[in-house]
Amino acid sequence: MIMNVSSRFARRLPIVAIVAVVMAISGCQKNSESADTQNTDIQTTNTQATTNPVTTEPTAPVNQPVDSSITVLALGDSLTEGLGVANDAHYPAQLETRLQELGYKDAKVINSGLSGETSTGLVNRLDWVLQTKPDVTILTIGANDAMRGIDVAIVEANIRTAIERLQDNGSEVILGGMQIYDNLGSDYVQSFAAIYPRIAEDMDVTLIPFFLAGVGGDPELNQADAIHPTKEGYTVIVNDNILPILEPTLENLKTADTNTVNTK
Repeated sequence: MIMNVSSRFARRLPIVAIVAVVMAISGCQKNSESADTQNTDIQTTNTQATTNPVTTEPTAPVNQPVDSSITVLALGDSLTEGLGVANDAHYPAQLETRLQELGYKDAKVINSGLSGETSTGLVNRLDWVLQTKPDVTILTIGANDAMRGIDVAIVEANIRTAIERLQDNGSEVILGGMQIYDNLGSDYVQSFAAIYPRIAEDMDVTLIPFFLAGVGGDPELNQADAIHPTKEGYTVIVNDNILPILEPTLENLKTADTNTVNTK
């Protein structure tokens, strides 16, 4: 705050046409004393303003806005790609729309699903995938391995490799658990289903227990092949299976970003 001192530095003196000499001298002395008094007051005020500078209270630092942009990588096979549905109907597209409706206005979901993809093929394309610099990766892989009867140990090793690479790149990983039909034998089916919770626990990643829960096996929510969800099926997957797991992860990221900004 800056103080402004305002005074009247001029006075109008009465003009008398004819006065006695003594009265004139007396009048001049009174005017001089009055002017001197005003000048003294002005000098005193100016001196106080100079010697006592106005101070302002320190303003509390304003937190910089947290970057609200978020990149989610949807990584997997045809279940991620959305085989058989329109581009706005697969789960990555529906998830991006839902996130923006929930207030994540700058959220972006990248569809990196590839039909026929196995866990080995996914590992081989990680270098390209990692260029997207995702904040969160939803990894759903293994169904095609199981359909081909690939050794469960190989599938597990590949998924672990993929998660490790993603984490090293700074991405939070959400693992989508998979289950398969019993026609491959109960031992294989049980061994396959067990790899997802085991990996999640060992590698400290969040698990969607069964990515197709509420959809798999329901003819009204799947296409004619009984494998790939319809648009409505993907809506169930997004709202019931993904978002309840993803939202807490995003909130944790937002909190971490806020804390980082506040410490700067």
